[in-house]
Amino acid sequence: MEHSVIGVLELASIAVGIKVLDSMLKAAPVEILEARSVCPGKYLAVITGGVAAVEMSLARGKEAGEGFLVDQLCISNLHRQIIPAIRKPQEPALWDALGILESFSAVASIEAGDAAAKEAAVWIAEIRLAIGLGGKSTLKMIGGIETVEAAMAAASGRVRAKGLLCQEVIIPNPHPDIRPFLCEFGREETLLWK
Repeated sequence: MEHSVIGVLELASIAVGIKVLDSMLKAAPVEILEARSVCPGKYLAVITGGVAAVEMSLARGKEAGEGFLVDQLCISNLHRQIIPAIRKPQEPALWDALGILESFSAVASIEAGDAAAKEAAVWIAEIRLAIGLGGKSTLKMIGGIETVEAAMAAASGRVRAKGLLCQEVIIPNPHPDIRPFLCEFGREETLLWK
């Protein structure tokens, strides 16, 4: 199923986050895409559904999480690459330039990825949300140098406007030996940790 609407709430409390998720689901018929605790002791609730249902659900969640909201997001015309890139790394066929954006919230990289994919024809390789990142998130995109530069400008502009930009890097022609380590494409069996 392709999702074109996404709603996200990032909360500063795990207990409040679970309460918020319950409130969101009781408010409107939405589907949970992701709901879990993330570093450092935050909670992330990611939903999809119809535009009105997601908006209603987010409104109820914000009420229930008042005082604990770290970041929020609602995109009603989500680029088709975003959900797959959140779920698992997406290996591109061609490598030319690599763009990496690092943000201080989990939500910010979702918004950045959507802006990047809509701005230029880049491949969204991964959106990693806070797991093992100390509450940060990363967006990794691949494409021609000009397209990565254009996409990065759009993505970093969104995150910078929220005051959540940690770092942005563009690497032209990344060395082939680093490619398997960027998003761990198919490296599950060789990882030292699981």
